[in-house]
Amino acid sequence: MTQSPSDLLSAAQDVASEIVELRRDLHANPELGLQLPGTQKRILDALTGLGLDITLGESVTSVVADLDTGREGPTVLLRGDMDALPLTEDSDLPFKSTVEGRMHACGHDSHVAMLVGAAKLLSANKGELTGRVRFMFQPGEEGFHGARYMIEEGVLDGVDRAFAIHVDTSEPVGVVGCKGGAVLASSDELHITVTGRGGHASAPHIARDPIPAAAAMVGAFQTMVTREVDVFEPAVVTIAHIDSGTTNNIIPEIARMEGTIRTVSEATRALVHTSVERVASGIAEAYGCSCEVDIIKGYPVTVNDPAMAALVERAAGWVLGDGRHVTSEKPSMGAEDFSYVLQKVPGAMMGLGAGPAAIDANTEIYSLHSNRMLLNEDVLGSGIAMHAAMVMTPPE
Repeated sequence: MTQSPSDLLSAAQDVASEIVELRRDLHANPELGLQLPGTQKRILDALTGLGLDITLGESVTSVVADLDTGREGPTVLLRGDMDALPLTEDSDLPFKSTVEGRMHACGHDSHVAMLVGAAKLLSANKGELTGRVRFMFQPGEEGFHGARYMIEEGVLDGVDRAFAIHVDTSEPVGVVGCKGGAVLASSDELHITVTGRGGHASAPHIARDPIPAAAAMVGAFQTMVTREVDVFEPAVVTIAHIDSGTTNNIIPEIARMEGTIRTVSEATRALVHTSVERVASGIAEAYGCSCEVDIIKGYPVTVNDPAMAALVERAAGWVLGDGRHVTSEKPSMGAEDFSYVLQKVPGAMMGLGAGPAAIDANTEIYSLHSNRMLLNEDVLGSGIAMHAAMVMTPPE
């Protein structure tokens, strides 16, 4: 490999042909959460012989692999998440999930494969590099805060900048999306318990029905967002689950609701938390009930460093060609625990198109987290090339 873009992309595509079986093996054998022993072993087997300094996680089944060039330079971290989703796959793939209720529906199998491919490519060309490359194989991205565990165990020690790729099946293969500033939302769980007084359905005036109070809260939260939150600082409050009662002629004592709060700034996040508690308590009191509001903080806002986002743009143009970078004009309301990494070191998260080579209005796309999600495996070469380019492209 030389540092010409055509040579780099060609070398990445050659490596991709070697690691496609790894991606398919991971896809067929998905694991959930923070403990992924099978996935960890497959990664270790794939990294054997590359001359990397490998550290295994103590509290989670993470893998940290360092490529030390022996020459002075920055330490660049590249992240690939490892875990699957609790979902039954509905596809005809010959390598579909063999585990009922588990599926790589978010593309993390491809993330691992691309990062292994980048380790192979960069290790083979260590003489052209300076500094150190740290390959971060992370479990528990899907709501388990895996990055936080790895940070506590020192994965960011000495790191100068950090990058992560996430596949996107809604964009044609190889298109890179990135911008500076907020790119993904915070994500917090909302749990509300409304307590009234149970009774007979024929005599609601004797009881204190918690269901109308809960119903009023659902609508009031939407009004609250439109009237208290700056329209240019978006927030989403969704009640996704309501549970109350046992049969048709009993007024229950308790109604329970749960949902999610998503924002793209920490100031709006704090405002919405306070407002939800105030609105819920006020409505409960107005209906003669009481309530408990429990907000469980999840991932913070994912914020790209502007200089690192600009580096992604230059790298995409250099290695994939003009027109392959799309500057995202608005953040996604999805969430990511790479946000914890970006709170500590400058870096950027990018989306990488993994859909059909050409997408139009008639193209059928199954999105991430779908039981039918499919990705174009040509993305593996693009991802390996972008990982390598993030190491080789210096900041301005």
